[in-house]
Amino acid sequence: MRELSAEARLHLYARSLSRRSGTGFHTAALYSALALIAAIVFGTLSVHPF
Repeated sequence: MRELSAEARLHLYARSLSRRSGTGFHTAALYSALALIAAIVFGTLSVHPF
């Protein structure tokens, strides 16, 4: 069996980490972005400047 270089091992480790935690992070980022947009839209509709 051939040895993997340090760069190849790091790449495989990073890919395995992103596969495990990437989905949850992307879901949280998506929901927080949608919540921020909804808060901005609701805030601008509910403010009566005059």
